[in-house]
Amino acid sequence: MPRARTTADPGDGLSTRQRRLRPVLAVHTGDGKGKTTAAMGTALRAWHQGWSIGVFQFIKSGRWHPGEQAALEALGRLHDATGEGGPVVWETMGTGWSWARAFSAGTDPAGAAREGWRQVCSLLADEALDFYLLDEFSYALNWGWLDVDEVVDTLTHRPGSQHVVITGRNCPQQLIEAADLVTEMTKISHPFDAGQRGQAGIEW
Repeated sequence: MPRARTTADPGDGLSTRQRRLRPVLAVHTGDGKGKTTAAMGTALRAWHQGWSIGVFQFIKSGRWHPGEQAALEALGRLHDATGEGGPVVWETMGTGWSWARAFSAGTDPAGAAREGWRQVCSLLADEALDFYLLDEFSYALNWGWLDVDEVVDTLTHRPGSQHVVITGRNCPQQLIEAADLVTEMTKISHPFDAGQRGQAGIEW
């Protein structure tokens, strides 16, 4: 497989090795299917590198148990048992953040979202994880639950080499402009348009 190459010269004086170690802020947005799926694939790559992984689902209810969760949690157990890969943390707002049972997403979703973001900020400040997946995070921003400017400032000034991937439709322009990598999923067609229901192995 050919190595990824670029002819761009950023003029920053960094070596190739230094550029390979720079933290990435990525956004997966758009109306098309596959935003979370792609982000989970990146999380698998990160686990393979031995990175510590944190998945924070800001909207999903927790009633669904997606295949990615089962797979990553199994890989986390494999790491605990053998040292292979990296540790995995998985948190879902809909079932109540494990560190703050006082916030119920059912009765106070905005409060639960703020508590989740507070914890992510604490982890970022402590450089606690290598890779963060903030799933459906854009909704918490668009619905006014979190301050977009504060979020962008925190993410752009995070210390160390922590990588962050954010998913969700209609990502605010400020966050798109701050991100290093932005992908927009565009729907061409979808089985739902013809009345198909969600399928195990495809949607979860």
